Amino acid sequence: TPAAGLFSYPVMADIRELIEVDDVMEDESLRFGPNGGLVFCMEYFANNFSWLEESLGHVEDDYVLFDCPGQIELYTHLPVMKQLVEQLQQWEFRVCGVFLVDSQFMVESFKFISGILAALSAMISLEIPQINVMTKMDLLSKKAKKEIEKYLDPDMYSMIEDSTNILKSKRFKKLTKSICGLIDDYGMVRFLPLDRSDEESINIVLQHIDFTIQYGEDLEFKEPKECEEDKSPLVDEYFQDRVDE
Repeated sequence: TPAAGLFSYPVMADIRELIEVDDVMEDESLRFGPNGGLVFCMEYFANNFSWLEESLGHVEDDYVLFDCPGQIELYTHLPVMKQLVEQLQQWEFRVCGVFLVDSQFMVESFKFISGILAALSAMISLEIPQINVMTKMDLLSKKAKKEIEKYLDPDMYSMIEDSTNILKSKRFKKLTKSICGLIDDYGMVRFLPLDRSDEESINIVLQHIDFTIQYGEDLEFKEPKECEEDKSPLVDEYFQDRVDE
């Protein structure tokens, strides 16, 4: 799984024991392609949550990671992931979504606006606390790392200027301004950088997730540190380290 390179953890449940996309695609009566096969599998999964409950067993105080498919339509157009969230909450899980976006995709204003809309759409659809993460920071050049810092806590009005200077069509300029205004009005999406080669970067992301779900009932109630302009000093420290290198 994608997370396997960062963490070592036991596999409590593998959905392939319930249903596999390849089997669905090869079924002559169904004749689904890759996307249709995935949707069928997820809907089948939603109708068999009893399998998941049995596979998880008793997990008091355990930290359970659900490695979910990357197809955005599962979080924006279909009810399956919302149904999973609601079921987990009924089982008294404290649920937090972690939305991963490839940092190499986010280094230009147009691509960033697309990525932030996808994150916002998932947040609104799932209605759970969500941590948004820019992954693969270790693959960026020093120049790209410095450039992407402005996207972690974005000023949408600056994005408007960056985008509309390129656009020649007045219609598209107006549309871009409306989209940026929508994102700014919600003010919900911020990104954390994740560099898998930097342990401190991983700890920053994990700390935010722990704060969100208040992990550890035996510990004191925790609150995120208050920072100027809602900017994490740990994130500042991460980027300062990159500059000093």
